[in-house]
Amino acid sequence: MPHQARILELRQALEGVIVGQSKLLDRLVIGLLAGGHVLVEGLPGLAKTTAVKTLAAGIQAGFRRIQFTPDLLPGDLTGSDIYRPQDGSFQFSEGPLFHEIILADEINRAPAKVQSALLEAMQERQITVGNHTRKLPDLFMVMATQNPLEQAGTYPLPEAQLDRFLLHVSLDYPSADEELEIMRRDRARNWGETAPTAVVDVTTVLAARAEVRRIHIAAEVEQYLVSLARATRNPGEFDPAWAGSVAVGASPRAALALAHAAAALAYLRGRDYVSPDDVREIAPDCLRHRIVLSLEARLKKLDRDALIAALLDTVPAP
Repeated sequence: MPHQARILELRQALEGVIVGQSKLLDRLVIGLLAGGHVLVEGLPGLAKTTAVKTLAAGIQAGFRRIQFTPDLLPGDLTGSDIYRPQDGSFQFSEGPLFHEIILADEINRAPAKVQSALLEAMQERQITVGNHTRKLPDLFMVMATQNPLEQAGTYPLPEAQLDRFLLHVSLDYPSADEELEIMRRDRARNWGETAPTAVVDVTTVLAARAEVRRIHIAAEVEQYLVSLARATRNPGEFDPAWAGSVAVGASPRAALALAHAAAALAYLRGRDYVSPDDVREIAPDCLRHRIVLSLEARLKKLDRDALIAALLDTVPAP
C-alpha cells in the first residue's frame, strides 16, 4: 500500500492542530478514504468546524464552507443559469457544491428544498439545474456539522438524507489537560505560528481509496456486518430488554457503510484485512443515525448509543 504513508502523514498533521479529538480526526480521514460523507454533532466550541477546515487545508483540493441558514435557496448551493443581455443567452454559474470538499456548517438550519438539492449531490455525485445534469468532482465529499442544543429555526434532517452519511460522529468535551493544551496552542498561533500546509493532493487520495477497496474482508466478518445491521431492526431477538424499542432499523446501506468504514479504519491501522474489532469500533458511528427509536423508547429516555452497545455485546462475533 504505497500511499498509506502519505495518508498517515496527513493524519499526523491534523493531530498537530486539533487537540483532544482523536476520534473525530480518525473519522474524518475514514470518510475521506471511504469516499463517504460525515455528519459531526457536538456542542459549540468543540472544534467541529476547525477540524474540517484543517483537513481541507491538508489536501490540495477545492474547499468551500457553506453556512446553512433558513433563507438559503437551492441555487445558492448548485448555482444557476445567468441571463446574458449581450447576446440574449443563459450561462451557467457554478455554485459552491462544485468544489471537492464541502463544509456544510449547521446543516439542519436549511429548509427542505435546500436539503433536496444537497441530497442529489451526496448520493449521485451530480447536480441537476433545469434540463442539464452536471457531474461533481471525483473527490467530492460533504462534511456537515450540527448543534444539538439550539433547535429554534432548525429543520430535522430527513431519514433519507441521514442515511446518505457514512458516519455520524458525536463529540464530547475534552479533558482538563487537553483543554489546557488547546489554550496554549491558540496562544502560539496568535504569536505567529502558521497553519499546516497541504501534505497530499487529490491524486494521492484517490489512489489511497483504491487501496482501501482492496482491503480483505473475510466471509465471517462480512456475516458479522450483516448481522449487526439486521439486529437493529429487531433488537429484542438478541436482548429482551430492547424489545419494541425500535420503530425503524438500519437499512442495507448500513452494512455497506460498515464494510467501507471498517476497511478504511484497518488501512489507517496499517493492516490489509478487517478484523471484528475494527467493526466494533466503527459500528456506533455507522449506525446511530440510521436507527429511529419507538415512541415507547423515547418516553423511557432510552438512547441509541446504549442500544448499539447492547447489540455489540450480544450479537455473536467471529
